[in-house]
Amino acid sequence: MTDYHCHILPRMDDGAKDLSVSLDMIRLMMAQGVDRIAATPHFYAHREKSAHDWLQRRQDAYRQIADTDMTIPYLHLGAEVAIEHGISRVPGIHLLTFAQTPYILLEFPYAPFAHWMLEEVFDLSQRYGLTPVLAHIHRYAQFYTPAQMSEILQTDAVFQINNEAFRTLTGRRFVLSLIRKGCPYILGSDAHNMTSRRPDWDFVTKKVSPDILAHQENLFAGTNAS
Repeated sequence: MTDYHCHILPRMDDGAKDLSVSLDMIRLMMAQGVDRIAATPHFYAHREKSAHDWLQRRQDAYRQIADTDMTIPYLHLGAEVAIEHGISRVPGIHLLTFAQTPYILLEFPYAPFAHWMLEEVFDLSQRYGLTPVLAHIHRYAQFYTPAQMSEILQTDAVFQINNEAFRTLTGRRFVLSLIRKGCPYILGSDAHNMTSRRPDWDFVTKKVSPDILAHQENLFAGTNAS
């Protein structure tokens, strides 16, 4: 299995607070059957000096894991990019994709829906030839109207679903509706730590159809670990 969204890199964001937590999270994922991990630390343009400085910090965090003697699964580097005004014009933003793919994980703000958000997504796609991946899409049904969600779901994007969605009836219905519509999707734990937001693939493999799990396993086809 592949975890397409998690925060395991040490000291990068509000995820793993140190290398020990990072390694514990990876060990748990492996025990749960995960053999490919996309590390997707938060990128907030307004907080960073530049995308290039952030990429160097991400590489340094990755090296901490890679330099251990622990056997780890394929570990791909990505980012969870917050959609902000002007994000599509940030120098180097096109480098924050999943590994060696044209896919970029984008997070809508937890704020009232506005059309500039979709305009930024469109501009990123058109300017750099990227395919947007919209993070934990199921969460926004709480904030946006059905009409607004419908507009978002018409975007030429891949929709990322957190495993948590399968824990509630509303979440499961949303996911099944996406699947019935033929929307492309991937899953992720969005794990941040070993306590309140631990990797939860043990729950998913018990509750989710193997067909649903298998259908998402092709985003990294032909790529190598970063």
